[in-house]
Amino acid sequence: MSIGDRPGPPEAFVRAMATLRPATVRPEIELEDIPAPQRLAPYSGAVGASVYRDDDELAVGRLIVLFDPDGQRGWEGPFRLVAYVRADMEPEITSDPLLGPVAWSWLTDALETHGAGFAAAGGTVTRAVSEGFGNKDNDPVTTELELRASWSPLDEDLSAHVAAWCDLMCIAAGIPPLPPDVTALRPRRTDEETDRKTST
Repeated sequence: MSIGDRPGPPEAFVRAMATLRPATVRPEIELEDIPAPQRLAPYSGAVGASVYRDDDELAVGRLIVLFDPDGQRGWEGPFRLVAYVRADMEPEITSDPLLGPVAWSWLTDALETHGAGFAAAGGTVTRAVSEGFGNKDNDPVTTELELRASWSPLDEDLSAHVAAWCDLMCIAAGIPPLPPDVTALRPRRTDEETDRKTST
């Protein structure tokens, strides 16, 4: 190794990152790799997602993997997951005083349903109301839910945590989660779509 070369990431981090992109994803969800913050831990990776119904984007989120071989204060082990979800909601839902604990239970229940062992979980639930003024006076009032959370996974396989995070986004978007033993099928392409795709 020449001077100035940085050693590759630890094998534990590489193995964990390999489980961050599941083989099958619900058809309502689109996943993409996104840049990860570099100052929170020696090693990090991230994936972003959007939830769609038809062409309408109902929720967006990101899941960040942090890895520090020495651990950090408040962590349980060398890994930490940081999740963010934002979804549009009806005003009567966001005004419900129980929305905070209910939204938090969406996350913990999803983790438990998928058997994703976790520890030291914490986070916040925020309701946001956006109103237009001036030349945006005619814009409709929008209300959103934002959930920010972090927890420590108990092993390197993060696939169950990704599945739970995807379920959380779907629930926030008003789409019921699938049972863990049911696999979502993507709609079959029509012959016309297939011909168009192969001709381009």
